[in-house]
Amino acid sequence: MDLDFSDNFMVKGKFSLKDFSTEYKGKLTKDDGVRLLQYEKAKLRELQEKLYADGSQSLLIVLQAMDAAGKDSLIEHVFGGVNPQGCHVTSFKTPSTKEYSHDFLWRHYMALPAKGMIGIFNRSHYESVLVCKVHPEYNLKEKVWDSPKQFNKKFWENRYESIRNFEKHLASNGTKIIKIFLNVSKKEQKKRLIDRIDEQEKNWKFSMGDLPERALWKEYMKAYEEAINETHDKNAPWFVVPADDKWFARVAAIQIIIDALEEMDLKFPVLSAEDRKDLQTAKQTLEKE
Repeated sequence: MDLDFSDNFMVKGKFSLKDFSTEYKGKLTKDDGVRLLQYEKAKLRELQEKLYADGSQSLLIVLQAMDAAGKDSLIEHVFGGVNPQGCHVTSFKTPSTKEYSHDFLWRHYMALPAKGMIGIFNRSHYESVLVCKVHPEYNLKEKVWDSPKQFNKKFWENRYESIRNFEKHLASNGTKIIKIFLNVSKKEQKKRLIDRIDEQEKNWKFSMGDLPERALWKEYMKAYEEAINETHDKNAPWFVVPADDKWFARVAAIQIIIDALEEMDLKFPVLSAEDRKDLQTAKQTLEKE
């Protein structure tokens, strides 16, 4: 059974969405996947502890997807067992007035994980080349440009370059980056949106704004394809994970994350001979109480 999800779903060379299925077609069953997820969650917790103890690196996980692709539930199921003191989730919504008063990367710098920490971006700096590419007029809120006509090919090339430089800088300074695109089909999104309407406890998840965005599906897929092609790098790789089955997306994502942590060659601190001697002295003091 081939379970090398990091290799299977990593973007290599020129990226085309048609080469990546939204469905998992392997031999792993849902029951096996649920059991595997529990096993991998224990491994993830151990690696997180080692990351925290090592204290020399951090891990940034970027999650991008269309609405209803399962980002929130993936975070809940994959990271439900880690120590919350060592993991932080940032969900990026529409920028605030304060955030618009800075460059488009500023708020993302502010949310980066410190050394020893795992940071999860639920949506990210990529919104500036995704939703803002589908709706270029949104860029006018940055108050640098006067007309959408200014958002030409050179403008987007500069945005991609800024993102590449941002990620290169992070990678050069101890932050491991993995970027996961949950690849859900338009058909499955429709089913999930209808579920949000039919199931009362899910009504709060539905937004009327989801429908106009769904109508722009082709434009979004083109934007994703271009963004991934422009920003895939060995130091900040993209993984395109089939997301029509939530249980599988979770298993694939946790294995990709675990592989990334294991590549970091993390180590628990080793005490010096003097420190070990101090520990024994402390032990003797405690035993005499």
